[in-house]
Order: sequence, then structure tokens, then C-alpha cells
Amino acid sequence: MTLPVGLDLTGRRALVVGGAPAVVLGARALVGAGALVHVVSPWLCEELEELAVSGGATWAAREYAGAADLDESWLVVVGSGDAAVDEAVRTDALAARIWCLDAVDPQGGTATLPATSLVATPDGTVTVAAHAPGDPLLATGVARTVDGLLAGGAVELRRRAARPGPGWVALVGGGPGADGLLTGRARELLAAADVVVVDRLAPRGVVDRLPSTVRVVDVGKSPGRHALAQDAINDLLVEQALAGRAVVRLKGGDPYVLGRGGEERLACEAHGIRVEVVPGVTSAVAVPAAAGIPVTHRGVARGFTVVTGHDELPAVPPGTDHTLVLLMGVGRLARSAWSLLAAGRPASCPVAVIERGFLPDQRVTFGTLADIAERAREVGVENPAVVVVGDVVRLSPDFPR
Repeated sequence: MTLPVGLDLTGRRALVVGGAPAVVLGARALVGAGALVHVVSPWLCEELEELAVSGGATWAAREYAGAADLDESWLVVVGSGDAAVDEAVRTDALAARIWCLDAVDPQGGTATLPATSLVATPDGTVTVAAHAPGDPLLATGVARTVDGLLAGGAVELRRRAARPGPGWVALVGGGPGADGLLTGRARELLAAADVVVVDRLAPRGVVDRLPSTVRVVDVGKSPGRHALAQDAINDLLVEQALAGRAVVRLKGGDPYVLGRGGEERLACEAHGIRVEVVPGVTSAVAVPAAAGIPVTHRGVARGFTVVTGHDELPAVPPGTDHTLVLLMGVGRLARSAWSLLAAGRPASCPVAVIERGFLPDQRVTFGTLADIAERAREVGVENPAVVVVGDVVRLSPDFPR
């Protein structure tokens, strides 16, 4: 029976006998584990040569010289392609009580290299190893299945032991609101979180499925209602992380696209808190796409500008071949349309207002700069919505012909 054991090989010597491709996997695993890898072989395959040239391993260009080559080694990988040499290495390693990985015949050595699945959390890398005696393909399949579960957030990765210092904060972009547009890294961090600080526009499905042991703090802002001011949100992130907790700040769209993620990061880093930023699918591009509107299109628009509709519009190219995307722009839609007309955009410039992009109740209202505000009032357009201005609006399959 094989006993799975984790070995700390950092700074310890590991010997590789042979230069064939068979030993590459073992050599790379040893280098990745921080071992001092030394290769003995008259020649090296291309992959091992690259490893030696890069400094990941040292190389003695000669034949195996016997038990003396094993001195000070903690582990040896053998796969020279010469049966007599391989047998000599195995015999010498056994006599010296040094674990031996046989790259040609896994059952011939005293140790085996399992298939592994790795997931990085801010607290460190979680390693899952799978071992199937005599069937490495089965072990690899199991490891890949586990890897998929970890990447999908199906396995809780929250640290059970107390952290030696402060916790961490992850600023996670949740995309335009549909659970399926959340990135794999976002799911991994949610699976590792103790506290989730969530925005109104973040994907609520994944939040609802979090275990009851995860504290969820809703700081969602909507027009006329601010659950927490931005400074209070910053203070909350800092407070929870300094208490040793793993904190995910789950935001709609992308943290750095009109999401004030930069302010939150600076606030945390000012207190020595580790911060990871996970980009999200920004609503500025994704929501128009949900309505069949590309923000750029050859022969129609070569560029686009994203601005907040809360404030006065900055100067943007006046041509209809330059796409303008307004986020949070429903409340000032009439004023924004007037500003664009005053800046030189024609009254006939097409406009689309997309509400609740990618969600089952998505709705698109079309118009022009001359009438979009009135059309929006007539149908009762509400946030969350994205406003698109420019010729690309006509590319939507639903645009009135």
C-alpha cells in the first residue's frame, strides 16, 4: 500500500539520473518544490537542457558513477533508458535508504509521483494528490475532476486554523450580474472567504449559495439609497481583515471600471493588508453585447468611451462613429442627451438603453438623442441600465428597421 506523504524538499538535494523525456515530469516537480536538482547523464533532451540553462538544475555530463552520486541526496529520480544503470540506481538508493522514483516503471521504485491538483488561495496553495496504483491515467482524471470542483467553487477552501497575522481582501469583479459570467478565480476566492461584502449589482445567485457560516454584508447602493458610504465600506474591509478574516469584496462589473476599487485597495494597503484584484466582465462592454451591440465594429466604430452618467459629461468625440457608453446614467439621461447634442452629435444619433443585461428580464429601449429621454420615461426605464450612444446601436438585431 502506498502512503501519501508531503515532502518538504526546499533547499534539499535531489538527484535525477538520465536525460530522457521520461524524467522531465519528475525533474520539473522537484524544481517546483524548491529542491536543489542535480542531473547526471551524458546527454539531455531539449526540455532538460532548457531546465539546466535556466538555472533550475545543475548537470553533470557523464554516466552514473555509483553510490557516491547519491551522497547528500534526499530523493532520486531514475530513467536513463539503460536497464542496468536504472537497476544500479535503485539498488544503491535502497541501500542508502533514499526514496527512489522510477520514471520508466513506477512500480519499480520506492516512491511514486501522484497526479496533483493545485489551487492558490491568499493563505497558500492547496494541493490535492491522487494516486491509482498502476493506472496513472485514472489518477490524472481524478485530479482534473477535483481541479474543476475547486475552480468552480464547489469545495470550501476557508482556512480553519487561525491566521498568524491579518487576513486578506480580494476585490472581485462579479460581471454584469449573471452567475455564469463569474470567473474561476472569483469562485475560488468566494470558496475561501469568511466575509463577503456585496454590491447591489453583484451576482446574487452565488451569494445565496454561500454556506451559512459565511458572513454576508450588503453594502449595495441604489439611487437615493446608500447602505454604507464609501469611507464606511473601506473601514469595514480594513476592520474585518485586521481581525484575521478572509474578505471578498464582490462588486458588479469590474472593480476598476467606475467601481471605486482603487480607493478600496489603497485603504487596505495603507494598513498593511494583502489585496488581490480579480477582474470582472465589465458591464460597459458585456451589457451592450447582451443586446447584440458591439462597442466597436469595423467600418462603424473604431473606439469607445466609458463614462459615469452621474456627473457632467466630459468632452468626447462628437462623431456617431465613436461609441459612448454611460454607466449609471438613467437619472440624468435627458441632461446627458442635451449635452451631447450641444457638443455636436446629431439628433438622429441612435441610442439604446439596456436594463438588467444578461438577466431573464432584460429589456432594451431604442431611440435617438432627440427622443430617448421621453421614450425611457414612457416605458419606465430603471436602474441597473447601460446606455449606448452611437452608430453601433443599429447593429442590434432588435433595432427598429
